[in-house]
Formats: sequence, C-alpha cells, structure tokens
Amino acid sequence: MKIVSAEEMRRIEAKATEHGVSSEVLMENAGRAVAVKVAGLFGSITSRSILVIVGPGNNGGDGLVAARYLHDAGARICVYLCQSRPQPDKNLALVQERGITVSSADSDPSFTSLDECMARADVIIDAVFGTGMSRVISGVPEQVLRRISAKYQPGRQTIVAVDLPSGLDADTGTVDPACPSANVTLTLGLPKFGLFRFPGAEKTGRLDIVDIGIPPDLAKDIATELMTDAWAGSVLPHRPLDANKGSFGKVMVIAGSANYTGAAYLACNAAARAGAGLVTLATPSSPQTPLAAKLTETTWLPLPETEPGVVSSKALAALEPELSRYNVVLIGCGLGLHPATVEFVESTLDRLSKPKAPALVVDADALTMLSRHQQWWRMLARDCVLTPHPSEMARLSGMTVEAVQADRFATARTMSVKWGKTLVLKGAFTTVASPAGLVRVCDGANPGLASAGTGDILAGVIAGLLAQKLSNFDAASCGVAIHSKAGEAVRGQFGDTGMLAGDLLPEIPKTIKGLREKTL
Repeated sequence: MKIVSAEEMRRIEAKATEHGVSSEVLMENAGRAVAVKVAGLFGSITSRSILVIVGPGNNGGDGLVAARYLHDAGARICVYLCQSRPQPDKNLALVQERGITVSSADSDPSFTSLDECMARADVIIDAVFGTGMSRVISGVPEQVLRRISAKYQPGRQTIVAVDLPSGLDADTGTVDPACPSANVTLTLGLPKFGLFRFPGAEKTGRLDIVDIGIPPDLAKDIATELMTDAWAGSVLPHRPLDANKGSFGKVMVIAGSANYTGAAYLACNAAARAGAGLVTLATPSSPQTPLAAKLTETTWLPLPETEPGVVSSKALAALEPELSRYNVVLIGCGLGLHPATVEFVESTLDRLSKPKAPALVVDADALTMLSRHQQWWRMLARDCVLTPHPSEMARLSGMTVEAVQADRFATARTMSVKWGKTLVLKGAFTTVASPAGLVRVCDGANPGLASAGTGDILAGVIAGLLAQKLSNFDAASCGVAIHSKAGEAVRGQFGDTGMLAGDLLPEIPKTIKGLREKTL
C-alpha cells in the first residue's frame, strides 16, 4: 500500500482517467465506499441520524454521493452546504430528488439549521475540504468547522472525515486552527503523508483506507509504502516441517553490562520469540549468573572484563573465533559507554565489516559510539541495520532532533542512501529506509511503547528475522510491524500507561501467528 503526496494523488487520478476510470466514476466509488464504512459502524443503520457537511469541491461531491447511499440504506440524512456548489451538480440533484433535507449556510446566517441537525446526529461526516485545501480556512467554512468541534458530543456522536479532516495538510500534517478532530478518517484510494505526521495524526482518529477503483499499477513507481498486515504476513519466513534449529539461524547478541542486564535479556528473548533457532549472549562474565536464571534457552559466551560488568577492550580475541558459527550479530543493547567497551565495540564492528561476516544489527550504545566519529558510516563497509531513536538519529546525522522529526520520511530516505545502510527511525510511525531509496512506514503510534527496553526488543526481533534469511530491508520492516502489533495487543489488555517492555515478549509469537493466518 503506497503513501502519496497530494500532487502524486492528483497524477494517479489523472492516469486513472486515461485508463478509462473517469473522475465521475471515482467520486461515485468514493461516496459509496464511505457509505459502506459508515454503515459498518453500527449493527443497523436504519433510522440512524447522519449529518453530512459538504464543501464546494470534490470532497463535498464525495459527501453527497455518500449521503445518497446512506439514505437508500435507511438512514435519516441531513445535508448541510457550507458554500454554494458549482452548477449543474448531478450529485446534489440526485440528493434533492430523494427528498433528503438540504440546508445551506447561505440561508442560515445564525446556523440554526446546522445546530438542529448536529443535535440530532449520531454521525457527522466532514466532507468540506480534502487534499486540494492549501489556504487558511476563513469565512463561513471556518465558522461551520469550529461549530462542529464546539458542539460535538463525545461518546454519543462519531465524526467521520472523508479523505482528510478538513484543514489537515495532506503533505505536511500541519492543521488549520479550524480543523476538527475525527474519530474515523476514511482516506480515499491511497493514504497521504500528512496522516502520519504530527499534529495531523492527532486529528485523524482511526485511519481506514477505502478502495475507490484506482488500478494498483498506477502507483507502482511511488517509493514510500505503508506496512500492512497482508504485506507483513507475506514476507514472514517459511517454517518447514522437517526443520531443526539450524534451519532458522543463529543469533549472537553482544549486549549487557553491570547497569543494564535487562537490555540483554530483552534482546535475546525477542530474537528467540521471533523464531531464531539459537540465540547466544556474549556479555561480560559478571552479569552472566543473574541473567542465566532468566535466560534458560540462551547459550552463553562470557567475555573478559576490565572491571566487574564492563567488557574488556581485548574481548574481541574471545569473540572472533565464534563469529563464523552465527548468521547474525546484534550489538549495542545495554553495553554502556566505558572507554574499554568503546574500544571493544569499535574493533568488533571493524571485524564485522569484513566480507562473509554475519548480518549485523547496530543498536543503542553502539550507535552512540559510531556517532562520535566523522563519516562514521565508512567504518561499516557494507549494509547493516541501524535502529536509532530520534536523538540517536540526530547525533548520527548532525541534525537537530527537531529537524529529524520535521520530515521523518525524507530524513530516513536521504540518510539511508547517503550512508548505504538500512535505517529504522523509531518513534510514532516508525520509518524504515533502504539504501535503494525505498521507504516503508508503520501505521502504529502507541505511547505505551515509549518505555525503557522496547527498543531492545525491536532490535532482537529484527535479528531473529535476519537469522531466518530475510533481507535487511524486509527483516527491519517486518520486525517493526510485528513489534507494533504486539504493542497494540498489550495496549488492548492494559491501556497505554504502565506497559512494560517485557509484556511484549509473549505477544511476539502470537502476533506472528496472526499475521500468518491472515495470508492463508
């Protein structure tokens, strides 16, 4: 599923017309699809009261078509025109032929009719402005939209936005002061960038993408796509019946220190839960005893120490003979930044840059160590997976956190291409970019995942998928999708306050199972 800008959407719709799918057909399809989705909000739509607020352009036309279909399905419809519609207007005429109540702001200076319709409505459909909106909202439309927000009754009413909440910029996610908050946004054809950027994402509510009949091939050249369940299920590694643990790969996790044993535990368990056949923890020898009581399925490579809980700068000598036995190395979780550890990590990364070295995931403290070097990416002579959060990304790129967050998609793509590395930019709507310039975006924004240790779990899941022979880009993307869905499962149980990273671990295999079943 591609994600598009407003201009890309216009070009795709123009191509659809060239392929025989006219704008009139697209509008009919869009309105019908909106009506079906709105009807699906209720067990029965018969006698439900629905207010459709209609703007002057194509978004308003979609709303008029939806009003007609909802009326024919038995709903009680009130259409409210914010501005006069261009004439002749076939869809308005069809609404009027059915005897649907149509009020206009032109003849309602005190908004009495609007207020009466709103008071009765179970659903308010915002079909005022769509992707074509590029100016500040003013005049009557501003007053109408502000009235929606002021008189909306939470719990009793549902606001449904057609394509975008009116006033949300389709590209940047900025919002006009009059933009109402939707409970559900039904975006048409393809999702738009602004729906995954703040503050617009806060106005979107639940996002649903509705098919309006655009041939999928028309978007094939778009380089940004949304991770869907269907996609994630399609790339999950095959699990043959005659497998042994070697069939699913071996992961070496280089992690942990005196102060951060939990990071090592979470990363190892996540790699195993994601399906790796064997996980080995290479960690300073002191934390091994307490960790061994929890990591019963993990094997061990104790590393020499400079002091208790701090890996020695010379530990590569103990590690190197073992590396050839592993398909993947994950390095960085909870290692700390002791000078001896820094020397060890840098020498290990140099070794892992050599040809035929295991696949590599670089996380947490190892990213911080890299960022201290000018042109650090030259220290890693091949593609690997980097998993920075915004602050780490700022250090790696030399940007500010604000600049990173201002355009996460472009930042991830630009830096991934420049560095030649697969990049996982964590946060709300985690973004994965490939050195080839492709970008995948996760649709999850879960504040419950903003807690210590969830990043270690994500790194472990990615490593576990890499061990099962997924490419860097697919393993990183699928790992993000699994991590997000597992987080949503936990949020469904506990809410988004007080979630612990460890709560995700038992949900990982359940999530994978669910994704597989959706592709059967």
